[in-house]
Amino acid sequence: MKMIVKQGSRWSVALLALALCSMTGLATAEDATKPLPLMPMPAKVERSQAQVLFPEGTALRFDAQQAGVAKVAKQFADRLASERGLHVSESPSGATIQFAIDPKLKLGDEGYRLLVDKDGANVTAATSRGLFYGSVTLLQLMTPDDGAQGAVSVPGVRIEDRPRFRWRGLMIDSVRHMQTIDEMHSIIDQMAMHKLNTLHWHLSDDQGWRIEIKRYPKLTEIGAWRTPPDAGEDGAPTRYGGFYTQDEIRAMVAYAAERNITIVPEIDMPGHAQAAVASYPELGVTGKQPPVSVDWGVNTYLYNVDDHTFTFIQNVLDEVMALFPSRYIHLGGDEAVKDQWEASPAVQAKIKSLGLKDEEALQGWFMARLGRYLQSHGRRMIGWDEILAGNVPASATVMSWRGLKGAVEAAQKGHDVVSSPAPDLYLDQMQSDRADETTGRMPVRDLSSIYHFDPVPSELTPKQAARVIGAQANVWAEHMPTAAHRQHAIFPRLDALSEVLWSPPAKQDWNGFLQRLPTQLARYRADGVKYADSAFAANIVLDRNEAIVSGKATVSLNNQAKFGELHYTTNNTAPKLDSPRYDQPFEVTLPAIVRAVAFDAQGQPLAGERAQAIDIAHLATRLSGEMPNCPGNNFRLRVQPTPDATSLSPTYAVNLFDNCQMYPQARLDGVRSIHVDAVRLERNYSLAHEQKLVVERPAQTAFGELVIHKDTCDGPVLASMPLPDPKASGRRIPLTATLPATTGVHDLCLAFTGPISGPLYGIAQVSVIPQAAK
Repeated sequence: MKMIVKQGSRWSVALLALALCSMTGLATAEDATKPLPLMPMPAKVERSQAQVLFPEGTALRFDAQQAGVAKVAKQFADRLASERGLHVSESPSGATIQFAIDPKLKLGDEGYRLLVDKDGANVTAATSRGLFYGSVTLLQLMTPDDGAQGAVSVPGVRIEDRPRFRWRGLMIDSVRHMQTIDEMHSIIDQMAMHKLNTLHWHLSDDQGWRIEIKRYPKLTEIGAWRTPPDAGEDGAPTRYGGFYTQDEIRAMVAYAAERNITIVPEIDMPGHAQAAVASYPELGVTGKQPPVSVDWGVNTYLYNVDDHTFTFIQNVLDEVMALFPSRYIHLGGDEAVKDQWEASPAVQAKIKSLGLKDEEALQGWFMARLGRYLQSHGRRMIGWDEILAGNVPASATVMSWRGLKGAVEAAQKGHDVVSSPAPDLYLDQMQSDRADETTGRMPVRDLSSIYHFDPVPSELTPKQAARVIGAQANVWAEHMPTAAHRQHAIFPRLDALSEVLWSPPAKQDWNGFLQRLPTQLARYRADGVKYADSAFAANIVLDRNEAIVSGKATVSLNNQAKFGELHYTTNNTAPKLDSPRYDQPFEVTLPAIVRAVAFDAQGQPLAGERAQAIDIAHLATRLSGEMPNCPGNNFRLRVQPTPDATSLSPTYAVNLFDNCQMYPQARLDGVRSIHVDAVRLERNYSLAHEQKLVVERPAQTAFGELVIHKDTCDGPVLASMPLPDPKASGRRIPLTATLPATTGVHDLCLAFTGPISGPLYGIAQVSVIPQAAK
């Protein structure tokens, strides 16, 4: 970028050339009413009837002597050139874009004022941080259409804006599955464009140690690598892992800081310690060396509580603090199963010598000691809400994850709070229950539920509510092996989160958010972000059994967000804007294929096409995601074929506590057989004390069976299909059985038998094929 600095002038001038690929016109009535393409919505917006054209020759002006202004201006110019194709010129004319610091502006250190009028655009803030967020808003105004290039016409506005919360966060789990440097940069870039300011980086756990510690090289030589349970089979890696070097971390911290994002590292303790104990067994309680865990869930390895262990942890924290200038250091504190402490004479003696009541009190003492260590180094401890069990320093901040009960308790005790409850803000929760959704946990946390989340518990008084400094969403990566999985999980739910955390409640409007979201989706497409379209994907709804009997189907269409204009076809062609618009249910005669797409107000598709084949075979088939859990336990996952599989599909719905699914409402008139496409999965889940809840059904054959019950899971047995030897068969297991003559509509319970120490089984699909209606 070329800079022309006029001697004696207050302003340094960067001449912004807008490469004129297309020319936008003057204001129209439609321009004046079109939603502003902003995400999140600013606190105060006043619109005028003006439309300001920023063409080739627009000048970018700022005072190079004001700290941080030049950096913000260059970032803005670079992003504008990348996204809009507008570049710096040496021939200033027409409208200008101006950035300035005004210390007298009373909008806080992250607030700003933006004015767009006939003279151009003026962004003012009290600090460079506020100026940066103002530049983001202006950039959004200048990228309002789907990948368009060249000059842009921007509506006249006056914006005064500041964030609702000071902690606006996203947690990335790099332990279960790592991210590349480029992916982390992409996540940071998108956070910045959503005005989030805190990246919580989960760097140690049972399944891996991801941060280089010079003093303890075995943490990455041993602790950074695990041997998958399916190593070498079906394309699975023989080992999985890696770590970030200290140079990479320094560069990452700097990259984030350039975008006004603070990285808060997490080193988990006293539980989730298996990778560390695998590296240095003396840190553990038993003295034995375990492997780095391959099991998701809650493992039982804890740190010891002797002085040697505290010396280790403090030395690690010294290196962590040297890498991360963050005011906060996250020490975990969650899910520390106390079995090893309970069984250890040395630990029991420690509890007695300290005059503590029990192991929970010992954890409180453990965390408090390390909290004071951080405090003595000018840092503040933050931890999951279990840290409330101990006498942690008053400066400790509590991250409430077990619902918002911890937020209430912490605020009432005078601690600052970050709301981060499961499942509300856990982005590993699936965002729809569609059969074509990818991996994740149930229950669903869709776009609307994120948007309507309130970080401040209603039980708090105004004084206590002020202790809630913000919220964050968490991206736990057990079932997100690739960047594609993570992008699908994060976007566009991150847009909903950003508005919750930035915009005042009075400005939060679900319908308005949906009107603005298509523009943001266009930006994602331009940036190559593979966002989820689950909220807008067409649901094709019909009564399957009625269609089987009558040979005709009455079809209804909708989508999760209830937004957009649905168009459909029944002639197996792609739906377009001139295809029939869905206004009411319609009828088709079997066989048929219904294809549907939702379009936005500008005629752009909001989601990929969805199709439903309506014929006897498809109507009598249930896919994995269409088969609910058997009654008794609501736990449900959608998993990939192997723990580290990189594909987005196929996926399999499973219940770790009961290997059983229901085929609902099967019409069995004329049905003589059932076909099941089963799959053998790894049972790499550590359930700790909840293991006792797992249902075990006795097997009648060597390797177990898939048993089909009528109506209920203790109903009459319709079929029993032996399972093959896991060591001598592939993962995909086709099973077919003859059914006794049965009439009417019945639920079918499909239950796997066999020891719960053996494989976990999933179902890809089940088909019962009746005779065609005449």
